[in-house]
Amino acid sequence: MVCATVLAAPGAGYAADPCADHIPQAKPQNASRDIVGQELDQIIDQGFMSFALYSEYPPYSWEDKGQARGVDVEIARLIADYIGVEPRFRFVEAGENLEADLRHHLWKGPIVGGAVSNVMMRVPYDSAFRCRVEQVVFPGQYHVEGIAIAYSTQAYDEDDKPVPAYFRFDTVAVENDSIADFYLTSLGRGQTAKGVRRFETMSDAMDALNNGEVMAAMGQRAQLEYHAGDTVAIHEPPLPGFSRGSWVLGTGVHFAYRPLAYSVGDAISAGLSDGRIEAIFTSYGLSFHPPQW
Repeated sequence: MVCATVLAAPGAGYAADPCADHIPQAKPQNASRDIVGQELDQIIDQGFMSFALYSEYPPYSWEDKGQARGVDVEIARLIADYIGVEPRFRFVEAGENLEADLRHHLWKGPIVGGAVSNVMMRVPYDSAFRCRVEQVVFPGQYHVEGIAIAYSTQAYDEDDKPVPAYFRFDTVAVENDSIADFYLTSLGRGQTAKGVRRFETMSDAMDALNNGEVMAAMGQRAQLEYHAGDTVAIHEPPLPGFSRGSWVLGTGVHFAYRPLAYSVGDAISAGLSDGRIEAIFTSYGLSFHPPQW
């Protein structure tokens, strides 16, 4: 699940206005064959709205015996309830990058089969990225995710928590081809790659840590928290050379449907204000980190 979280981090070369050097993209033509998606009134009239969510991605979104579960599922239900319609979920696979996911699931459609959704969940927000994808607006930011390290309390003392440099010698589990995998195999010209143990999913990586097969695991904080056993602790140390160790998550909506986008943003704002979104994170055993604007 790399594309859902990786964004180009603004560097020293960015102007104060992240859109200052942006060259506008061609927008879809205003012709019937290019009309993709639905107006808010259409959604209300039909009585339901669709959400694109990443599949098999606990604790964010997954199917359990045919039932949709996860933090993003519950926030989608909160949005649909605010608008007054039924939520319907489309579980999608991560594509090559975030731009491809937004193109396939919000404003153009998949290459083969499938359909666009009214809203896409768990979309990283970045002001410079916003300029590059003009076909999508990004309402309703609801959480700050970050990279963390989970570690065995039997392998490390409270005063000696592991940092990336430790993995020159100590073992650390990562999800294959994840941000943590790329980071640890390239840090210090590959010096920390020696300790890396790759697993197909973050759940498998955390099982290895819980069972004592490795000394630590590195990945997205919420995933570590969700899968952590009783002998595992988690911290977020400084990550040298990491361009972006945390990012804001929100939703995506087709740019042509602003009333829908405003309603989605209002629903998220209401859920943040009255504590419902925090309660969703808590119900999954996760810490909650609201955006600080």
